[in-house]
Amino acid sequence: MGTVRGRRRIVVTGWFSFLDGEATAGDVLALHRVEEVLRGAGAAYDVVWSPGFRAGGPHFEDLDPAAYAQLVFVCGPVHGRQVEELHRRFAHCVRVAVGVSVVDAGSPAVTGFDRVLVRDAPGAEPTADLAARAPALPARPVAGVILTHGQHEYGRRRRHGRVAAAVTRWLAGKDCARLELETRLDAHDWRLCATPAQLQAVLARLDVVVTDRLHGLVLALRAGTPALAVDPVEGGAKVTAQARACGWPALLAAEELDAAGLERWWGWCLGEGRERARRIAEGFRTGPRPDSADGLAEALGLEPRPAG
Repeated sequence: MGTVRGRRRIVVTGWFSFLDGEATAGDVLALHRVEEVLRGAGAAYDVVWSPGFRAGGPHFEDLDPAAYAQLVFVCGPVHGRQVEELHRRFAHCVRVAVGVSVVDAGSPAVTGFDRVLVRDAPGAEPTADLAARAPALPARPVAGVILTHGQHEYGRRRRHGRVAAAVTRWLAGKDCARLELETRLDAHDWRLCATPAQLQAVLARLDVVVTDRLHGLVLALRAGTPALAVDPVEGGAKVTAQARACGWPALLAAEELDAAGLERWWGWCLGEGRERARRIAEGFRTGPRPDSADGLAEALGLEPRPAG
């Protein structure tokens, strides 16, 4: 940190910098828009991060305020003790707030700035949030995650906790959007789907489903979405059996679960697995694969009616 080619740097901060603040997607995109402007102007700057969000920093405790001539505060409300502390610590800097909401124009948090480029304020015409014009983002895969912690009927063969821990730890390091899903239906809980059609609408829009549930596997394939399946029962049980019945290869056994295997099948699911899942879904619709209901009428002693 400090001087670069004889020029003092700009310190860029926001609620994403405070330990008790939070880094929202909107705040970080607003930061990207500001960085775009600063880079375009050839400015040298450092972004301060909350140690609770980005351990690698830099954090406020790493900075020498004397190394900076200007401070830019990005997005969010200019309000409260943390913003006021910035004014005290960087009192020698020219301080500018950009893309912010002003709640109380007379508060020290607001009046401490030399310029306030508002997003919205009483009596002012609002401007578009900085996140709206942030640089375009690369596409990332969207993964539905369907895990179970139950199935106690498998007794000592249960590896559900270990499987869930390993899968979620691995997923946390993947550059993807993760959407936790539940196959349980509930007509009263807005967080859950109330009908199979609602769940299928979600599954069909995903790039991949990561699951250790039988129906997580089957419903993903029914929607034409690849499933990275893990059987949470040692020695294999219904997830393994169903993968075999569906002709689906992207399956890992609980006792063989590791990051290398997850990576291998993740890549396959996002590649050639897409077409394989599409063909299986089509096969479900046209009915070439038998299921146990095919023998139900005979088991009940019923005579099938002629078609038409």
